[in-house]
Amino acid sequence: MGTLAVLAVLAGVVGLVIRSMVRDVKNGKSIQCGGDCKHCGGHCH
Repeated sequence: MGTLAVLAVLAGVVGLVIRSMVRDVKNGKSIQCGGDCKHCGGHCH
């Protein structure tokens, strides 16, 4: 029973991370540099 609870929590966290990544991509942020082009030399766009 404990294993199922841990699995459910882990699946929830992974789902939230994926949702955040999809939202960032839709907003135009790059996954590689996070949309902060001063750190990647302006190669984001």
